[in-house]
Amino acid sequence: MFFADNLKFLRTRKEKSQTAMAEELELKRTSLIGYEKGVQPTFGVVMKLADYFKVSIDALLRYDLSKLGKFELSQIEQGFDVDITGKKLRLLVTTTDTNGEENIEMIRHQAQAGYTQGYNDPEYIESLPKFQLPFLSRNKTYRCFQIKGDSMPPLSDGSWVTASFIQDWNTIKNGTPCVVITKEDGIVFKLVYNQIKENQEIMLVSSNRSYAPYNVSIDDLAEVWKFETYNAFEV
Repeated sequence: MFFADNLKFLRTRKEKSQTAMAEELELKRTSLIGYEKGVQPTFGVVMKLADYFKVSIDALLRYDLSKLGKFELSQIEQGFDVDITGKKLRLLVTTTDTNGEENIEMIRHQAQAGYTQGYNDPEYIESLPKFQLPFLSRNKTYRCFQIKGDSMPPLSDGSWVTASFIQDWNTIKNGTPCVVITKEDGIVFKLVYNQIKENQEIMLVSSNRSYAPYNVSIDDLAEVWKFETYNAFEV
């Protein structure tokens, strides 16, 4: 919980002294000092502070607001709960074999429209073809996607790539090849450049420079999967 650090950060951002802010909130200065040092406030005080800073209680307690960019902070202060990790956007559905090991589900490019609608539907995920690759780490969740088009050489149209699920989009390093599932454009395989901290977007770049880069808002993202291996097989 980041309450104490966020309280001090937001007070400083407002350029308020502890005395001035305590008076405005009708709190004792000693109480405010205690909260900034980790003393747990009552829920009523938390509500009062959230209202004062114009942020949600969830943001005040759960996010390290000092690490957010100016845009994210302004969005939160306007009442929007910006999810910069992707953790709230979907429940990841998986399947397992008879030994309890996670399968790798396969998504043909003909079935990609269905995946963008059914990626969080257990019955749909269960219906997908599946396999396992024993040399991959058991600490990750994988999917195998068939790539369409010629925008990402050396991979050609119809190639299959196995990718691992990215839980926290902030960890994506610039230039990482990823399968990106968007709510509007479906499934694409691109090099990802992380602009979440700056403007709540990622930039998608093709290795075939004939295709222009473009940006996607995190509001349009459903899932992001990091490229792990190329699969040379026919299905």
